[in-house]
Amino acid sequence: MQRSVFVWAALCASLSSAAAADEVRRVVTGLDDRNHAVVLFDSLIPVKQDSPVISSTNFWITDGTPPSLYSKDTVRPIGVSPPDNGTKFRLVEFAPLSPEIEAKLPPEMIMKGVAHAPEKGIPVKHPMMHRTRSLDYAVILSGEIDMMLDDTSVHLKQGDVIVQQATNHGWVNHGTQPCRILFVLMDSKEP
Repeated sequence: MQRSVFVWAALCASLSSAAAADEVRRVVTGLDDRNHAVVLFDSLIPVKQDSPVISSTNFWITDGTPPSLYSKDTVRPIGVSPPDNGTKFRLVEFAPLSPEIEAKLPPEMIMKGVAHAPEKGIPVKHPMMHRTRSLDYAVILSGEIDMMLDDTSVHLKQGDVIVQQATNHGWVNHGTQPCRILFVLMDSKEP
């Protein structure tokens, strides 16, 4: 457990130093035929623009719990939610959102990409709001952002950590600099 915390901290540090980069280096390890630890993948993963205010990339996706250890690349197109019984490890960059752009965002913009939303919860109130049937861990790598909830908003900045438990939330950057967030989403049981 302690080792995974150190790995997580090292990854966060390396990603935050790469803020605003169009690519992020991803290194994946595994075992070879002799059971020796080796690098399976070492490549730059592009951070692609998904909408006028969001750019993202997926680093790793699993399709079961506990996850299998893969020697093949698991990255593939996937919506907002992790796969059923799976996980999704990703980076999202939120551009500053001006009132003019915010007014033009389609209703339920993010919620439309959610598969298997939890039954509990009220309808979303903002285009950036959504809820996934997942337990999400998030680390603010750079910048600042507001996490909107149903009746309140929480201002977050670099180094803050969030545990999101299948509730309505939206990420809105009212600042002047992009905000990068590292996410691990794990499919969960209905709340």
